[in-house]
Amino acid sequence: MASKSKWFAIRKELSSKRRLILTVFSFLIPIGTWCAVSYVPWLWHPMIEIEDTGDVSYFREGRLVKKEVFENENEIMASTGKRLASGKRANPVFLPAPHEVVNAFYAAFTTPPRRRGEPWLHESLWHSIQIIFWGFAVSSFFGVPLGILCGSYAVFSRLHEPFVEFFRYLPAPAFGALAVAILGIHDPPKIAIIFIGTFFQQILVISNTTRKLDVALIEAAQTLGAKPIQLLTRVVVPGILPDLYKDMRILLGWAWTYLIVAELVGTMTGITWFIYQQSKYRIYENVYAAIIMIGIIGLSTDLFLAWLGKHLFPWTQTKQSKVSQFLYRLFGPVNQTAFAPVKVEA
Repeated sequence: MASKSKWFAIRKELSSKRRLILTVFSFLIPIGTWCAVSYVPWLWHPMIEIEDTGDVSYFREGRLVKKEVFENENEIMASTGKRLASGKRANPVFLPAPHEVVNAFYAAFTTPPRRRGEPWLHESLWHSIQIIFWGFAVSSFFGVPLGILCGSYAVFSRLHEPFVEFFRYLPAPAFGALAVAILGIHDPPKIAIIFIGTFFQQILVISNTTRKLDVALIEAAQTLGAKPIQLLTRVVVPGILPDLYKDMRILLGWAWTYLIVAELVGTMTGITWFIYQQSKYRIYENVYAAIIMIGIIGLSTDLFLAWLGKHLFPWTQTKQSKVSQFLYRLFGPVNQTAFAPVKVEA
């Protein structure tokens, strides 16, 4: 009973071993389900892959037909004394098995495009990464300062947040036609969709984070004679940096969710173009591989930023990691004063 309470204790951290176990299972469960659907014939294989056409005129070896159609044709053949067709149970072409998708991870990078001049997969991925980078960079350039101002000053909050609250419910893809009309058919309208999809959310999320700053810090600085600009630059901004950094990680993931829609605007480019081409050629294992690649890139980026955040803001960690200890031995302690609130002299 005590062991069970350790797993389900409210607001209590799990041990590192249990966190690792649950992390592994979070991936094993969907992958295991996919494998079961792919490799266990009686579980879900609604199609029949023709192995021997028999006397059915329109059957072809390797062709997939619905199970009902296969059985009906064989009943007709049996009633007329003709040779029956044979086949094995299979999944639809749009559900490749895991090993086919794994092979596609290599084949998609090494197989040249079908038509001369078309981009390779790595070129498509790089183009998509640039769209994400510029869209999110421009959004953050304007959204972060405005969010901090809205969270710090009531005048900015009342001036901007009512409209932002209204605008954030408008779907970013709805502005695709306007973006093309104003910015052309190439990358600028795609960047604009990423911008619209993240900018207004940034303002609200960051302003809310700014309001969570301990008021005692501001009151202490005011007691010491800090001026309004000093309160903002030397108390508010340093005080919210760790939480602001976490917000930006979450919002970056939000930007990735708009990628496919953004790349459909104007001329189709990037990984969206690759997915569309492969689905047109019915090479669905490449489609799955490309989608999984997007997830891997996004997750890898987030893990790197999480690792970086532990060393940029080590005072927020309850326990120093082995990596932190290693870096400490190499480079000495992290300079926390660069980010910590500064004491203002009276």
